[in-house]
Amino acid sequence: MSGHVVCFGEMLLRLATPGHRLMVQCDALDLVVGGAEANVAAGLAALGHEARMVTRLPDGPLGDTALSALGAAGVVTTQVARGAGRMGLYFLESGAGLRPSAITYDRAGSLFSQSAPADFAFDAALEGARLLHLSGITPALGPGGVALARAAVAAADKASVPICFDGNYRAQLWQAWDSDPRAILTELMQAATIMIGNHRDIALLLGQPFSGEGPERRREAAEAMFAAYPRLQLIASSAREVVSAQHHRIAARVDTRQGAHQTDALDVTGIVDRIGTGDALASGVLHGWLEGADRAQMAKAGLAYTVLKHTQPGDMPRIPRRELDAFAP
Repeated sequence: MSGHVVCFGEMLLRLATPGHRLMVQCDALDLVVGGAEANVAAGLAALGHEARMVTRLPDGPLGDTALSALGAAGVVTTQVARGAGRMGLYFLESGAGLRPSAITYDRAGSLFSQSAPADFAFDAALEGARLLHLSGITPALGPGGVALARAAVAAADKASVPICFDGNYRAQLWQAWDSDPRAILTELMQAATIMIGNHRDIALLLGQPFSGEGPERRREAAEAMFAAYPRLQLIASSAREVVSAQHHRIAARVDTRQGAHQTDALDVTGIVDRIGTGDALASGVLHGWLEGADRAQMAKAGLAYTVLKHTQPGDMPRIPRRELDAFAP
């Protein structure tokens, strides 16, 4: 089927310690362009889909760097706005062994977070679209971010475009202001056809605990979510066991109202970069959804793409379809 996917959200620059060093040990940092929604756009573009990024970047070299990264990834940038302001940053201390990675945000007052809905051409971007993808990171930025997320959802509803919402709960962001994440995310999720999120996201939304132990408990959480959200048709999630910074066990799961498929867990070793792997899962699942795949095929594509992303440095998955199709653990 023809049509494109619209991804809406803030782009960031990542400044990472090289060689698994601590920040206090570094006099230089590696720069990478990322952002959850931009990562999904890059993944879908690599898999052969037309992905359009809707965001706002600062004038100047940092915004130019982010725009160039989108173009290099094959993402359509005609709806990327520019303006005066700062670029959001985050700092990554890469983990090693039993020491996990650590992230520090420096994104307060960024151009995107200070933007208004009128700064974005939602109607033009969504014309002829098959899907809008956004995440809980945008409303977590503050009242302005909530307004932006609401505007994007309203524009998609007006255009009859299905919505994929990734919970992407970021406690550091929500706790930085007087927020009510459950109420805000519940409102936005009401419009979603597809949810990217696990039992912990569902517990936050429904205000009751759910266990992630075993397929039966995960199905219980999914069924409760379907009962609470009438428009929701698909939930994609992963289960991750962290053995060490370079060894994880990962399974992928897709629930629909009719049933579920959960893959076997794969041992992922020699991890190069974990950042963006959840976005890669979303890319793989959405790739399958766009092509009319069944639950098992979507779950397998999501698992394959997230596993492959662990082998690639940087935030954006740049794995082509031929590698996804050839993946055989």
